[in-house]
Parts: sequence; structure tokens; C-alpha cells
Amino acid sequence: MNACGAAVGMETRVEKAAESPEENGAEKGAAAIKSQYLTSKEKFNEIVSSGWKERNKETEEEGRDAPEEEKSEEPAGKRIKLEDASEKKKMRGQNKSRPHMKPHTYDGKRLCPLCFFSFLLCVQEKQSKCFYGDKCKFFHNVAEYMASKPPDLGDQCYLFDTLGKCPYGVSCRFAKAHTDADFKNLVNEEVLRANGGRTTVKNTLDKELQWRLRKRQVPFKASEAYLKSMERENGGEKRGKSTSTEDKPAETPTEAQQTDLHVEAAVKTVGALTDADLVKLRPCEKKIRFTKELDAPSFCTHSLYFTLLLQCGNLPFRRICKRFGADITCGEMAMCTNLLQGQASEWALLKRHESEDLFGVQLEGCFPDTMTRCAELLNDNIEVDFVDINSGCPIDLVFKKGAGCGLMMRTNKFEKIVRGMNSVLDVPVTVKIRTGVQDKTNIAHKLIPEMKKWGVSLITLHGRSREQRYTKLADWEYIDVCSKIASPIPLFGNGDILSWEDAMRARETGVSGLMVARGALIKPWIFTEIKEQRHWDISSSERLDILRDFTHFGMEHWGSDTQGIEKTRTFLLEWLSFTCRYIPVGLLERVPQKINERPPFYMGRDHMESLMASQHVDDWVKISEMLLGPVPKNFSFLPKHKANAYK
Repeated sequence: MNACGAAVGMETRVEKAAESPEENGAEKGAAAIKSQYLTSKEKFNEIVSSGWKERNKETEEEGRDAPEEEKSEEPAGKRIKLEDASEKKKMRGQNKSRPHMKPHTYDGKRLCPLCFFSFLLCVQEKQSKCFYGDKCKFFHNVAEYMASKPPDLGDQCYLFDTLGKCPYGVSCRFAKAHTDADFKNLVNEEVLRANGGRTTVKNTLDKELQWRLRKRQVPFKASEAYLKSMERENGGEKRGKSTSTEDKPAETPTEAQQTDLHVEAAVKTVGALTDADLVKLRPCEKKIRFTKELDAPSFCTHSLYFTLLLQCGNLPFRRICKRFGADITCGEMAMCTNLLQGQASEWALLKRHESEDLFGVQLEGCFPDTMTRCAELLNDNIEVDFVDINSGCPIDLVFKKGAGCGLMMRTNKFEKIVRGMNSVLDVPVTVKIRTGVQDKTNIAHKLIPEMKKWGVSLITLHGRSREQRYTKLADWEYIDVCSKIASPIPLFGNGDILSWEDAMRARETGVSGLMVARGALIKPWIFTEIKEQRHWDISSSERLDILRDFTHFGMEHWGSDTQGIEKTRTFLLEWLSFTCRYIPVGLLERVPQKINERPPFYMGRDHMESLMASQHVDDWVKISEMLLGPVPKNFSFLPKHKANAYK
């Protein structure tokens, strides 16, 4: 209690200090940094540039070539956009017109697939002639391909060292580490046996299932049974059309009727029938087992739930968060229509690493029929612990078609979606919402009692409206009110958690757990700080090691060839657009840093710490070159998300 009181007192002092921007020479809204570290924009750029010049000089003295990026021009446009006052006023959420190049465009002329697989499998006999003959656009001679291929990025291949065999063979950017003089792919039998052929990633899309989805040959018996019963209850009208206004609750089959439907659709069993064969769990019986023992006794009943923005909540980053103590992880938002069409890029969002012991997937949709069918598809083909309905997404593309936050205003369809998904899923259905759609017009407290009737197992509430996006402070008083309304259903709170003090204040409300999103992007070690209740003054070398681990996980997930390397680089740069907002604890005048405080220009305790504080894309690219080698000549990058949280 004393610690919480001190934390609240600290928050008051921070708010009072923020009202006096003249203190320590900081601007209004900027974080308070010790005066000896503060600097001007011009001086900061000079320091960062001089540090790279010294590094270039050292590499020349050692006889190594400087990276291509240091010799070439700066990546297009980012510095100009940040310094242009007229453009700065227009920053809202996303760079919708940003230049985008797919990772495979950076790859030159590649090896013919027939030749590639022959060498990958160490086939000794003569290769078959290419089907396309002289018209083939790929290399057929491996020696020629290796001569034209970009130079290797290092002498050791992470995949070869970890798995015992690199699946990318001669196309790997570390090929010399696992190929012989004849370019045959080598195998480390000892490491391979130690792994035992285990699969570390689950929920991959089966080719046969993809073909059946595209041919519309996948049966949805449970979904069709629910949709037909819904039509009967609605007087035989066409599905997808409501019988009255959106505010009128939909009439749905009773739990007994739902049970009868599933008994009719029960599959044949071998041996004696059991209750599990005939009786399906009711929605109220589906629970998420998230109250596992944690390190800190005060958080034993408060799990840390991790979910993220699009482009950033990928599997390699979730592995980083699991290592730092995240209890629950959730995949990126996937569109149900794309999943039903068998799109491989959308199914990739459902992949689950073996370290994710409590994992859920997040669905987006606005029609009961497609959402119910998608839920049944996932229930039969992947392993998840819960399915989350994202009714809190604020982006226009989703909202304007009635999904995301739009579902909060379409309660009739919302109810049909929840009840339909509950009828076909064996795992709990959870929902993520915001306080409302319009600013200062909260509706979550009206919606939560209805969700309890629909059979929702867990609710996550982001303490902002759709109009707010990520600006202004999250309303934790309102989250507290909603948590009491939601009881006994667990409600997780989300918004503005960047330190363990923020988590302690949030814990004083009635929430059952905490969801962390942007805070984990800015500093993924926040989970360790919360559980150990301390501020981690992490060094720049430790932060660089975290980035290096991410690149290793990225190569394991996306590949170690040119396409995989550049895809890993793209997601790394997206992440660096958030990590640059972090201010080291040792530099702060007042601890902790608040998530809505803008980092001023400051000098780090070493050059790497200063470089990581840079807001410019060209400096982020230089960090990526330290880990993934020089960028291709035609490389360009502009981050998807803009930082409008300070306005």
C-alpha cells in the first residue's frame, strides 16, 4: 500500500512538473532528462554522424570495406518529412502512401527451383532438363549462381548451428558455413539428432486444406446448423440481414437446442461413447486458465497479456516477449474472409511457436456467417487456447465496413457473431473493445452486461475511444468501473503501461490482468520490470543483443536467403520506429518515463545509445546493417505507424 501511495505521489509530481516546461530546458510535453545529457537537434545529428565516421575510419584501417549504405545516398524522404512543418501537422496514425517494395524484389536472378532442390537434397545424379528450356529466367548452373549471388553476411549460419541443417542451401546468405567445395548442402548429424525432428512452429497451412478452401470444398456442418437455426428463429429471412434495428437483440437458439444440434453432428467414435462425445461445453463453462503462479507474489492473480499493432506482433517478436515474462500472447489481427479463401499470408498470422504456452488468435469480421465458419475452420485445423474478436480496431479500412469498433454500434450482428462462434468452438471466445467510438461518449459499460449474456469468456478494454486512437491518456477510472460491471467475467485493462509503477496503479483497479501493447514495443523487457517491480537501466549493448536475437528468430521464421533477410530487416525497422522512443533510466531526471512524453534530443552514455535514440530512418537502417549486413542498392523504407501520441 505504501509503494502504491508513493507511486501515486510520483505521478502527481510528474504531472506538476510537466506543467512547467521551462524546467531543465525541456519543451512542453517532453520527458525530463538530466541537463548534462540534453542537446540540440543539430548537435545530436553531428554526434551521430561523427560516430559513424569514426567507425568507418576504423574499418578502413582494418582493411574491411565500409557498408554500402555509408557510401550511398540516404534513404528517400524521411528526414525531409520530419523537418517539414506543414507535413508534421498532417501526421495521423499511418503512412498510407509510403513506398513499399516486397522482399523478393531485392533478390537478383535466382537459381532454378529444380536445380535448387537437387542441391538441397544432395542429389548426385544428373539433373533433369528444365521444363521451360532456354526461356527459363533462372540460373541452371550453380557455380554461375554463386558467382552472381551477393556476398555472404558472415561465416556462421544461425539455422545450421541451431537445427543442424539449413533448409535454404546455396541460396542462404551464410551458405559457406554449410556447403562444401561442390556446393552441396552439409548436415550436422549430431545437432539434427538432438533436435529429434521436432517442429517448433505450429498452425501452418496445409496445402491440401488450402486447395479445398480455394475450391470451396470444406464442409461447415456446425456453422450451417447454427445459421439455419438462426434463420428459423428470425422467421426464415436471409442470413446476414437483421429483422429490425441494430439495437434490438437477436433471438438465438437456447443452449439445449445448441447441444441437440451438436449431438446430431457428432462424429462416429470407436468404442464406448463418453460424455465428451455427446455433451458440448456451454459458453459459461469455457474458461481461460491464465492464473498461473508468477515470480512476484503481488501479481499472482494478474497475468500479463501481450498483443500488438499490425506489422509488429509477429512471431519472432512474441518470442522476445515470452523470454521477458509475457504470460499470454495473441497473434496479429487476421481477416476472416482471407482465411476462408486460403490466403497463405493471412494464415501466417496464426502461426504459434512452441514457447507460447497460452496463445490465441485474433479475428476481424462483420458478418455472422463468415465469422462462424472461420471459427469452425480454426477449431478443426489449428491449436489455440482462445479466439479473440477484435472489436476495438480503429483504422478506417476496418471500421467503415462495420468491423472493428464498428461492431460496438451494431449489437445485433455482434451478438450473432459471438453466439455463433461459441457454438462451433471448443475454446473460449474473448473480445477486445474500446471505451466507445466517439470521444467523451462511452458505451462499453452498456455493452459489457450484454456480452456476459452472449457467453464471452474474457473482455479486454482499451481505455480510449476510436476517435482518440492513441492520443491523450487512457481512462483507467472508467476501466475500473467496467471491471466491476463485468464481474465475474475477467476483464483485462489496456493503455499507457510503460513501467512497473503504471502496472501497480492499474492493478489497484478491479482488473483481472493487464494487456501491454505499445509499451512492449518501446521496451520488451517491461514484463520483467513489472514482475520484479524494478526499473531496469538496460545498457545499449544489452539492447543490441535483444535486436540480434530478433534477427536470429526472424531468419528462423522468414528464412536466411535474401528474401528472408530483407523481410526480417523490414520488421526490424518497423520495431526500431518504436524503440527510439525509449529513454534510458539513468538519463531521466524523473523516473519513470511516461508513454505520452516526447523524447527530447539527448546524448547517450555511448555512441550506440545515442544512435538508438535517433528519430531518422537512415540511422535505423545503419543499426540493421550491423546485424543483417548492407541493404540492397534499391532499398527504401518508411515506417507504417506515425507517433501521434504526443499531440
